[in-house]
Amino acid sequence: MLVGIDLGTTNSLVTYYGKKGATVIPNRLGEELTPSVVSINDKDEVLVGSLALEYGRLHPLDCAKVFKRSMGTEKVFKLRGKSFTATELSALLLRSLKEDAEVFLRKKVDRAIISVPAYFNDLQRKATAEAGELAGLEAVRIINEPSAAAITYGVGKDNSEERCLVFDLGGGTLDVSILEYSDGIIEVHAIAGDNYTGGEDFTRVLAEMFLRKSLIVPESLDQKKMNIVMASSEQAKINIGGSKTFSMSCKLEGELIEQSFSVAEYEKNCENLKSRIRKPIEKALRDSGLKLSDIDRVIMVGGATRLSIVRNFVTKLFHNFPESNVDPDKAVALGAGITCGMKERNKEIKEIVFIDVCPFTLGTEVIINNGVFDEAGHFMPIIERNTVIPVSRTQTLVTACDNQSKVCVKVLQGESRKAENNLLLGEVVVPVPPGPAGKEAVDITYTYDVNSLLEVEVRANTTGDKRKIIIQKGDKKLTEKEANERLEQLAYLKQNPREDEKNALLLLRGERLYEECCSDDRYRIDQEIMRFERILEGQDKHKIEKGRVALEKALAEIEERIYC
Repeated sequence: MLVGIDLGTTNSLVTYYGKKGATVIPNRLGEELTPSVVSINDKDEVLVGSLALEYGRLHPLDCAKVFKRSMGTEKVFKLRGKSFTATELSALLLRSLKEDAEVFLRKKVDRAIISVPAYFNDLQRKATAEAGELAGLEAVRIINEPSAAAITYGVGKDNSEERCLVFDLGGGTLDVSILEYSDGIIEVHAIAGDNYTGGEDFTRVLAEMFLRKSLIVPESLDQKKMNIVMASSEQAKINIGGSKTFSMSCKLEGELIEQSFSVAEYEKNCENLKSRIRKPIEKALRDSGLKLSDIDRVIMVGGATRLSIVRNFVTKLFHNFPESNVDPDKAVALGAGITCGMKERNKEIKEIVFIDVCPFTLGTEVIINNGVFDEAGHFMPIIERNTVIPVSRTQTLVTACDNQSKVCVKVLQGESRKAENNLLLGEVVVPVPPGPAGKEAVDITYTYDVNSLLEVEVRANTTGDKRKIIIQKGDKKLTEKEANERLEQLAYLKQNPREDEKNALLLLRGERLYEECCSDDRYRIDQEIMRFERILEGQDKHKIEKGRVALEKALAEIEERIYC
């Protein structure tokens, strides 16, 4: 069974294409959005989603969030003394989504179309496919998030030619893509983005404002207290409406601290973030050769586009109201679901051909004369960013030194003029006959296709000797042995029992609320939790259901009274 997955920074979703079109599959808690959070509890059980998020509020050092930003890197996350890469954490999240889909569909799910930011480089795309592999899913396609959103919004549905700008601001990443539809083809003209700008950053700005106004030094707070401030900031950010002022309250060490802010004050503090949003838009327009007036539709997706500060900024920038009639949290996932239908040749879906672009410049390292002497370490582009793919480009280079017996071509990806600042994808070495510098020439051919597969061929002109490498979604491919070893390393971690998840989440919520309350409230919470724990020991499903409702009602009453 094939499913579509939006593997998000803040939340993730899984969809499928059925009789009613693309549909979001609810998780084990009945929620459509699964927080992209992983925790390990004291029983060595893996907690994912809302349960992991609640557990993390009590045990922040055993909780990992926003790890999507570290995909394709060597960064290590420590959870209860165990080390995980972002790829492995994503695999645990994908495994949970896979299980939810299998329970809902009553079928084995073994293939997925997974969305990624358009601005993800080859290593990040490879890491995403690898995470799917570790979760028991074959990533049959890695689709760009803006492209998936365009499918959801029906770009080209009525066969009219149009140019669209898709503005995708999620919890941790920003994507801007400019697309044009014509004659059944959606052509991507330009891609730009920022993998370190998202809704989390707008939350952090508000948290910093709150701490400054409350005269609290951030360094004086441990991770647990900082998480409380961030959670309160997130809620206050969500609640900003159309009024000119808003308030935020946060309980720290038994003291309820309340502050009021003006929207104008908040917007002023977000100027740097607005500047970071503007740059990719300008870059995409510049690379596409289009002006703002050439854009027919602006489509907004991603949960962070709900923020009035973001919507107002984009509206003023484009001088018209962007489209947002699809739930911004679901637009990408639904597009991935529709793509599943296309992949399975569903007759109800109009087939659309995507002509995509290469998101980063591909090139190699060369020696350049700076006017005084030959200087090594310079980057020479071979395929420029935003070149339509598939594409093949050839560049001829000559030897740089006398008696040089081989030419080493470093395959690089990036935009820096210095080779060392770009991403090394691999190397190709071809032997050449020794001789004077500049005598021997090599033809370097880069071929990049729609599946992010890069083929690099180097041919020595004198001998005709050829060397070639293929780099698919990165510079490495897990061997079967390596994949099995890593699967075993993750498999020893027990999954929290599905049937216990609602109860476990409620008990964690009670424990967290107990820590945040004082005196009489603590006594009541303690009594309510003990009553529910006794019911759980009895294993009577009917009584457990009634007990859960009672505990949930009691906790909600206490939360409403102390926080509202």
